[in-house]
Amino acid sequence: MTPQRASAARFRAMTPQDIDAVLRIEQAAYEFPWSRGNFIDSLSAGHATQLMCHAQGKLLGYFVAMSGVEEMHLLNLTVAPDVQGCGHGRHLLGTLVQRCRSEAAHSLWLEVRRSNQRAQSIYEQFGFRASGLRKGYYPAAQGRREDAVVMSLQIASTSLRACNEVE
Repeated sequence: MTPQRASAARFRAMTPQDIDAVLRIEQAAYEFPWSRGNFIDSLSAGHATQLMCHAQGKLLGYFVAMSGVEEMHLLNLTVAPDVQGCGHGRHLLGTLVQRCRSEAAHSLWLEVRRSNQRAQSIYEQFGFRASGLRKGYYPAAQGRREDAVVMSLQIASTSLRACNEVE
């Protein structure tokens, strides 16, 4: 299947019935994926979720974010490995920023593995700035831990154009 452009995607909230499909992507994308329980807990807590699907219904990616007082915290944003590089991550981020605006969140926070330079570059291009480091935040191979780079985006300074750009 040829990867579809992000602009042709449709969005909807995640439901418990979606977890099997989400887990297939999660497990294909990460060495240390979220568990079924992580997704169930997020849905039960009422966290913001969005699935990104193409017109034929295939799941392309998703995000899970937690609302706070005048801020949002991105917990998980994943694009299916077979469609990465098509702008889907940026499109998901843009959708999340629009949600932040609708909920009057002033900032969007996230952690990203220190070794994940590709994701950090995408976040930086989107306007995120590194603001700290969480030591030993993520599990790593051989029982080790990996640091997380803490990044934030000031929503008021993010243009609508940036939210709609997909590449």
